[in-house]
Amino acid sequence: MPEKSNARKKVLFIVGSLRKGSFNRQLADKAAALLSDCDVSFLDYRDVPFMDQDLEDPVLPAVARVRGEVAAADLVWIFTPEYNHSYPGVLKNLLDWLSRPADPADRKSPSVLRGKPVMMSGAAGQSAALHSRTKLMELASLMGMELLHGTGTGVVLGREAFMSGLLTPTPEEEQELSAQAAELERL
Repeated sequence: MPEKSNARKKVLFIVGSLRKGSFNRQLADKAAALLSDCDVSFLDYRDVPFMDQDLEDPVLPAVARVRGEVAAADLVWIFTPEYNHSYPGVLKNLLDWLSRPADPADRKSPSVLRGKPVMMSGAAGQSAALHSRTKLMELASLMGMELLHGTGTGVVLGREAFMSGLLTPTPEEEQELSAQAAELERL
């Protein structure tokens, strides 16, 4: 039986909301604090333009950068809000760019997402982002990602969260997030 590597896992967090203090960024920060045996980084994709086939070749520097960060990660953890029962357009745009062949000269080359292990979580109103996480799970499967932990952890945002701007998961939600992080560290 091969020995388990002592190298720290590289985990890339993708937050589907670009707002600095977003609830999903707060959730991602909580998850990062649980991953003591991993190197966690956050993908900054503000400079990625709208998907446009006219811009695919040559590869734009912003697109090359995000593809490189995803390719270098051992695992991707997506944190998604829910907008009108789905994931945000900015997240879909990023995933569209990442789903394209890594080598534009070879249309049959795999994307940086194909076979990539991915987890997801989300914070939203009463749905706990279940609709967006479920649709994101479908998209992840279509793009050939290896989905871990099902639809992941959902955190309900009550009225008090929207008043204070602070994410306050219940003990059960905290436990689920901890279980998700523990599963990741066991891989």
